[in-house]
Amino acid sequence: MKKRVSTILIVLAALLLVVVLAGFLFLGTIVKAGVEKGGPFITKVPVKLGGANISVLNGSGELKGFTMGNPEGFKAPQSVGVGSVALKLEPGSLLSDKMIVRYVRVEAPEITYEAAFSGSNIGKILENIQSVASQGKTNPDQPGSKKKLQVDEFVITGAKLNVTASVLGGKSASLVLPEIRLANLGQGPEGITAAELSALAFSEVVEAAAKAVTANVGKIGGSVLEGAKGLETGTKDTLKKASSGISDLLKKKE
Repeated sequence: MKKRVSTILIVLAALLLVVVLAGFLFLGTIVKAGVEKGGPFITKVPVKLGGANISVLNGSGELKGFTMGNPEGFKAPQSVGVGSVALKLEPGSLLSDKMIVRYVRVEAPEITYEAAFSGSNIGKILENIQSVASQGKTNPDQPGSKKKLQVDEFVITGAKLNVTASVLGGKSASLVLPEIRLANLGQGPEGITAAELSALAFSEVVEAAAKAVTANVGKIGGSVLEGAKGLETGTKDTLKKASSGISDLLKKKE
């Protein structure tokens, strides 16, 4: 009888080990699929994630190779590119209605602000995100999209902003954005949705970009207009106005 009990315990232990290993192997895959399904639903542009590693034991993880595309009508291959995102979850909250995220740290993202006569790419993306967030929409094709979040800390460091005008063949100027830090998001019982979190974070990015552009408008104007030779006078005048007022375009936030 004791031998049978021991055998059962060994089998159970082996099954538990398989479950833990499966969590290590497949949780990252689940996160990757969630980002690539939920991202386009919220932003209305293509979103890709190279890979994700999440520990089911301590909740620490890393996302690699995140890219966000551009709205239709813009020429830059992407609006945002991030090599690495570090995060830490509360493992016990993974199966609850509200997932607790201790921190998200976005390291050295590269953001492209593309100016066009119709507006800006990041302004349009922000409008898309805010529309989804304000209407409380969830992706019907994404299981778990209704899960609420609590994010104790959200940090973006070392962000690089490339300001470009597609009508001038991609002439651009590069700026460095200050650190962006959000804290205590979704602390109440209702938490926040992924769309609401995205709206808050992207809005902060747009505001930081606006301030950086305002402080460096002379540098941006000269660099962006460098390729204006050969264009008709009327077009150049329009571009000069767009350059001098570029910070206003960036402030497309509610």
